[in-house]
Order: sequence, then C-alpha cells, then structure tokens
Amino acid sequence: MKITGQTASAVFESIRQQILSGALVPGQLLPPVRDLALALGINRNTVASAYKRLDAAGLAQTQGRRGTVVSARPSPGAQEGTQAGSALHDLASGNPDPRCLPDLRALLPARPPRLYGAATIDPVLAELAHQQLAADCPAGYALELAHGAVDAIERVLACWLLAGDPVAVENPCFLGSLNTMRAAGYDAVAVAIDDEGMQAQALEQALAAGARAVLLTPRAHNPTGASLSRRRARALRQVLERYPQVLVLVDDHFALLSRQPYHAVIPPTTRRWALLRSLSKSLGPDLRLALIGCDAETAARLRLRMAPGTGWVSHLLQDAAAAALGSGRVAARMKRAGYDYVARREVLRQALRAEGIAVGAQMDGLNLWLPLQCDSQPLVMALAQRGWQVRGGEVFSVHTPVHGVRITTATLTATDARRFARDLREALAAGVQGAAAALGLT
Repeated sequence: MKITGQTASAVFESIRQQILSGALVPGQLLPPVRDLALALGINRNTVASAYKRLDAAGLAQTQGRRGTVVSARPSPGAQEGTQAGSALHDLASGNPDPRCLPDLRALLPARPPRLYGAATIDPVLAELAHQQLAADCPAGYALELAHGAVDAIERVLACWLLAGDPVAVENPCFLGSLNTMRAAGYDAVAVAIDDEGMQAQALEQALAAGARAVLLTPRAHNPTGASLSRRRARALRQVLERYPQVLVLVDDHFALLSRQPYHAVIPPTTRRWALLRSLSKSLGPDLRLALIGCDAETAARLRLRMAPGTGWVSHLLQDAAAAALGSGRVAARMKRAGYDYVARREVLRQALRAEGIAVGAQMDGLNLWLPLQCDSQPLVMALAQRGWQVRGGEVFSVHTPVHGVRITTATLTATDARRFARDLREALAAGVQGAAAALGLT
C-alpha cells in the first residue's frame, strides 16, 4: 500500500480511495499511527485524526492494541419483517395485524392524473396532516412528506450532517434507524434508556461529547415499548435547551395508535428539528408515507432533496392517506386497533406473570420486551425448537450489547399467549440458566 497526504483529510482520502478500489482489502491492517506519521513526515495526531474519521465512516475499525483494520464490506444488517417459508409461529416480525388495517384501494377517490408542476402536497392531505401535527409542533412549523419514517430520518439527517458526524440514539435502537446510521456513515452514539424513555443525563453526556443530532422515540419505543413520561420529557427538553445548534428528530411512529399521551421534547430554542409521524403501523407498511413537521429551513432543504427524484411523494399514496385519515370509519377502526394491541400485550404479560416471569407494565406498541442479563441466542434457539420465532435483542444494540428478547404480540391470541408463556418457562428451566437468573427464576 502507498498512503500519501500531509493533512488528516488527505490521508483519509488516500486510504479511502485504496479501500474503494480494492487495493486495501477487508481485514488488512493499516500501518501503526506512529509508523505512518514518520513515513509521511507529519504529526501523529494528524494520522490519528484520519484513522478516527475512517472509523466513523465505517471504512476501518480501530481495535485497540491490535491497531486499525479495514472494515468488512457493509451488509444490510438485520431487517424487520416475516421470514418467508418459516414453519415457526412468528412473534419476531414487528408487523401490525393485517386485520387492523383498512383496505386503502377501496378508499381511493376518483382524481384526475397529476402531472409535473402540480402541488407537491395535496391540499386535502395537508389539512388532515396539520390536524395531526399542529398541537405538538413549535409555532411556525412547515409540513413535508417522506416515504415512511426511516426515509424521513435519512432525509432530515442528510440535510444537515456529513458522514462521520455523531448522532445520539437510544440504546437499544430501532433496526431501521440503526441501518440508516450505518448506510450513511454516521457515528451512532448510544444513549441509555429506561421505562420512561431516553435518560436525560446520558443525553447530556452525548451532546457534551459533540453529538450533532439526537434521534429519539417519544412513545412505543421499538424494541422496549417505553414511552416518555411528562417528567422525563421535561428533563430532556431542559437538556436540549442548552444545545440549540443540535438537530432534534422525534420519531413518533405509533402516534395514530398509541394509548399514551405525547409529551413534547423540542424546546423553542432549537433551530433545526423535525417531528415524524409515519402511517405505516396504522394504515399499513406498504403505504410508504410519513408526515413531517419541521422548521422552515429544514423543510426547504427537504424539498431540494426531493426535487431530483421528481419532487414529490406519489399523489396516489397521498390520496389513499387522505381518504383514510378523513374517514370516520377508519378512525374508529384505528382506535379499536390501538386498544386491541394494548389488550394482546397485556394478555401475554399476565400469562408470563402466571408462569413466574415478570416484565414491565408500562409498554406501548406492537411488541413486548423481555430483558435479560446474558446473550439472548440460547433462549431464542430454545424457543425455536418449541415452534416460536422471537427476535434476539442484541441486533438492536448500539456498540454496547443490550440483552433481551422482543416478542411481537400484534396477532397473538390468548391461547397462544398461554402456550408461549409455558414454553418460555420450560426453556428457561431446561438450561438457559443465565437468562433464568436474570428473570428471577431458579
């Protein structure tokens, strides 16, 4: 290898080009910082800065005394959804219950075709979207659309950040958000959460260390189901008031189904912010549409990012969303679905409790989170042998492993809940001792 450069940026670019060209291959060790600095006649801190940027961009990985090695080719990572052809009872997908979703095709109104130059947001949908956002957005907000929450997160972050920039995220973190961080080369900074959501002191530490953005879930956190309490939201807001330059993204993905109140965390001093409300859980993942309330400059940059891709979210999707949001029948169906999801999760919680397995009561969303103090995979495999597919918690981890099991309860019947609870108890008793100890079982 021949690395050149006299500045950190030049050294970074030299190594980056060799990685992209294949001259440096995954697993190959880069020269020690001291040796490369001597060879190039530059300060060691310059080389260290270049290596740090390579690490942040996902091109190389610093491994302590082993040095810095070229990273493996990026993979898509774990994805949400059902595994086709599996014979297991699926409690891992994170999907809503199809029976709770409206038939959007039947709701589509007859509209003339829209052509280039048409308004990017349909006026009917805009009015309905403002009804969803106005009470919870800072004054003077602008409305934009994206192709779902993950697309909105990617677009908003790209408006203001560069590869390698640190972003404070919950640990554990939603898979879609984690994959977005990895694909874009952002440095995900783990912020601990508890039953009341993201911890304010941990967020303060991340922002003080230089995080340029924060992404948090106000309710129905995936995977744990945590929702911000009024007290916690106030504490987070007070922290963010001290960092007005930080971009704040609030992913309120379960808004139309949640039985928990929304507590605002965006202070009026924050300059760049976005509140995201996806319609995927309430109207169906295939709708691919999310509402975005944001500051005016972020909205302008989002429009610029949409313009090269023809400039708008499909009006067919907007028509379907508007028809559903404006339907009293669909609204009643969504309300029932929200209560159904609460009831199904509670049925499983009570079934687990009857088997001596205690889990938190304050959860929201489509899943139930079972915390562990050890690797979840032995328990996941033991449950698979009994016919159940659940999601191991480690895939949601940001750097520091978080152990647990996520159980999707959206379609779980009471009979299956009792059977699963018995099988879980038997799996623990059969030898997953670390997990059993974590749950207070012997």
